[in-house]
Amino acid sequence: MIKVGSAAKSIVAAASAGTASLFTAMGDNVIVTGEWVTIALAVLGALGITYAVPNAAKSDQR
Repeated sequence: MIKVGSAAKSIVAAASAGTASLFTAMGDNVIVTGEWVTIALAVLGALGITYAVPNAAKSDQR
């Protein structure tokens, strides 16, 4: 089973990228097919890239 913590950062990144793309596309109050594709690619790109990059190892707190 996947722990939520390992996927949480990619979910937040995908939501942020999708929201930013959506607000940009809504500049003229109309979303056309090309803009939906851009939103989908932003979400998928953020999911894939962020999930692939591992978290940094914790440093010793002395």
